Amino acid sequence: MSAALDEAAGTLLAVWEAARERTTSRLSGAQLRAVMVIEQYDGINLRRLATLTDMLLSSASRLCDRLVAAGMLEREPGRYDRREISLHLTPAARRLLAELRTDRRHRLARILAGMSVDGRAALLRGMREFDEVGRRGEATVAEGWPVLQPSGERIGDPLAEPTPPAPAAEPTPPHPAGEPHPPGEPPVARTA
Repeated sequence: MSAALDEAAGTLLAVWEAARERTTSRLSGAQLRAVMVIEQYDGINLRRLATLTDMLLSSASRLCDRLVAAGMLEREPGRYDRREISLHLTPAARRLLAELRTDRRHRLARILAGMSVDGRAALLRGMREFDEVGRRGEATVAEGWPVLQPSGERIGDPLAEPTPPAPAAEPTPPHPAGEPHPPGEPPVARTA
């Protein structure tokens, strides 16, 4: 089934790629990917951007320098830590992404117009179910694939702020050195 779907999805992937190629005349593929991540996580810091785009920190920094020079990105001091820089898209970057999506939707509409009503309904129903299963994230999270909620939040984002655990009903076992663990923190072996 996955091989058949991979073959059948060729046209869909070609539509995505054609729209992306139009955009990459202004941005490289890596820059476009970074812009899309920053759109999803407005105010993201450089370290998190590097992790989510699978780049070295130094490479992500240079990429951001180029995006700032191109007028696509703004940097500002973080709200909580002034030493940390938060990244935000400029209106030009938002327009570029809107153009990309508009182009993609026009290309899809031309193909969908040639399909039967039943075929379009079956495709939409199947894609929605596929999306729901992907958002549940059992396989995707395990492999580190980003799966987005409609709100833009990731499911199982390893870099998201952890939610504090519920208070323990029993006392926490003592630390190896005889000290109790701080609540909500894993035990840490201390060395001299």
